[in-house]
Amino acid sequence: MITRTLRAEEVAGLAPDLLELQRHAYRVEAALIGDDRIPPLHESVQDLVSAQLHWVVTFDGDRIAGALGYAVEGGAVDIDRLMIDPKYHRKGLGSSLVTEVMSLEARTIVATGRENAPARALYEALGFTHDADIEPVAGLWVSQYSRHSIRITGAAADEPR
Repeated sequence: MITRTLRAEEVAGLAPDLLELQRHAYRVEAALIGDDRIPPLHESVQDLVSAQLHWVVTFDGDRIAGALGYAVEGGAVDIDRLMIDPKYHRKGLGSSLVTEVMSLEARTIVATGRENAPARALYEALGFTHDADIEPVAGLWVSQYSRHSIRITGAAADEPR
């Protein structure tokens, strides 16, 4: 398997495949939380492209096994969506993709369905702190997480470890 960041022009070409993966992945979350009002379940190809996210994708040959879409805002990486093909669950792809983007900024934030125990366990295992539960739509609860990285700069970064 190969993980790499997509170039902007690749996103449009791969958008149908990303959207198919997104629907498969978010159907799993919808079943876990008992609610199918998750916005990514109802997006079109145009919606996905117009979100203007940066994408890190894991390929298994020509097939997309997992993808993470994120934005960088206010000095933080905002993980907008993490999508793993159900055929690749429990193989470390989610951890690998999240770890890939955590080093980009000093802070990483993410939200997931409050009842999505596997996603919450993943973020907590990677050192994220549960910040709050919010209800963006009546009856749809989301758990917000953040993680602060220690960034070494200056002379300390040059010292041998």
